[in-house]
Amino acid sequence: MRMVLPNLVTVLAICAGLSGIRFAFENRFEPAVVMVLLAAFLDGIDGRLARMLKATSKFGAQMDSLADIVNFGVAPALVLYAFLLDKAGSPGWIAALLFTIACGMRLARFNVLTEETDQPAWQTEYFVGVPAPAGAVLVMLPLYLYFLRLGVEPSRGSAFIASGFTVLVAFLLVSRLPVYSGKSVRIPGDKVLPVILGVVLYVLLLMAYPWHTLTASVAGYLVFLPFSVRAYSKRARLEGEKVPPSDIG
Repeated sequence: MRMVLPNLVTVLAICAGLSGIRFAFENRFEPAVVMVLLAAFLDGIDGRLARMLKATSKFGAQMDSLADIVNFGVAPALVLYAFLLDKAGSPGWIAALLFTIACGMRLARFNVLTEETDQPAWQTEYFVGVPAPAGAVLVMLPLYLYFLRLGVEPSRGSAFIASGFTVLVAFLLVSRLPVYSGKSVRIPGDKVLPVILGVVLYVLLLMAYPWHTLTASVAGYLVFLPFSVRAYSKRARLEGEKVPPSDIG
């Protein structure tokens, strides 16, 4: 069971992502979004679970990579297309395709970069481009706004706007934008309880006000990106390294 459990979580993540697509085809968009977000969550913990149980394997790594493209690329794109992008006609479908392809390219680049050993240690604190899970959450912003009843209706005009936003997220995925990962953050002992309380508060808000919380999270993440670029550039200057323009977006 120690070896099976992480792979089981990966399979459940794929089932959740595909179930989200099914709900979207049935015009049940709220459960569709919930299933896609659940798939993203499960896909995010399977690798950590494998490392915690010391059950990592080449098979599990390949399974996880294949699940990522389904849960972070295919499922969000098809759910958004069924909800809104189809009203834009061919441009909407092109936007959905671009997002899925960009997600696949982003995941492939991540797999390659994890094998590089000549990278300075401090650079490993940054993702190259927006990570695929964040892209999946970002691209479904039109659905969150619709669920909030803020006047965002599935019309042809809003479909073209959503198509443009989808293409923007696709370019953020494949960009050279340095995005702080937070992997090296160490929480001081006297800050552990406030941090736990903050995480619990966020989860409670997500449960009580899911669409408000997700919309605010997307807005906060987009605001965070320029600060991440600025921090990367500052750190590069302190390290005395030349940063090509392509590495800062």
